[in-house]
Amino acid sequence: MIRAKKKFGQNFLTDESIKRQIIQAIPNDLERIVEIGPGLGDLTQKLVQLSGKIECFEIDSELYEILLDKFASEISQHKLKITNTDALESWHEISRQDYFLVANLPYYVATNMILKALSDSRCKGLVVMIQKEVALKFSAQPSDSEFSALAILAGVRGDVELLFDVPATAFNPEPKVVSAVIRIIKNRNLVDDFELGEFERFLRSAFVAPRKTLLKNLACFCSKSIVESFLAKHNLPLTTRPHELCVALYLKLFKEAKNERRECTNSR
Repeated sequence: MIRAKKKFGQNFLTDESIKRQIIQAIPNDLERIVEIGPGLGDLTQKLVQLSGKIECFEIDSELYEILLDKFASEISQHKLKITNTDALESWHEISRQDYFLVANLPYYVATNMILKALSDSRCKGLVVMIQKEVALKFSAQPSDSEFSALAILAGVRGDVELLFDVPATAFNPEPKVVSAVIRIIKNRNLVDDFELGEFERFLRSAFVAPRKTLLKNLACFCSKSIVESFLAKHNLPLTTRPHELCVALYLKLFKEAKNERRECTNSR
């Protein structure tokens, strides 16, 4: 019997109905699906029944050997490829061609992996299971208390949906938190790749203290007058807090703040 390893954040999904719902959430006719952390291969068994090629990245060497044996037929038919590696350290292999990401992500790396996929132009979308608290941050809407930089970074790339909750009883061993499945279909790119790093820094400043005003939070990124002028132009009070602006307004404010920074640099 294989025991889940805490160092890899392993919780094996055992609920058949949840597996079916995940499969149903995946778009049809995909040419390449990447699964991160296949574990014992229970979801993989359903993925190989779909069209297209499946590639799995498993960090656990013991599980990797089990998967090679379990899927020997699919591997020999070139329907499935399994690599024993840390996906984050081998992203160049994942992104060598277009793909759709499917995963039951360990909680300790979930945010980093989703952000990695969002910034990767080769990734066309994802269906992932993560801690519900993180799922809410990615799928939150403006004015929701959970609305954050993560929701904006997802929103500038595509449409985000929180599909359904997954109780702890669906896993072995049972985690101490509720999980949820989100789907992101990447159908737009509202921030140029070369500007993404600066946009992320801008958002970190905007949300550095969520309960404080946007005006105070952005003081280290741009001048007070820029933010005051922007809020007045859009009939927003000076007490506006970070979660009260929509994605479109954040993009406009970023553009104005960026132009000010560029002008300051050029005038030196």
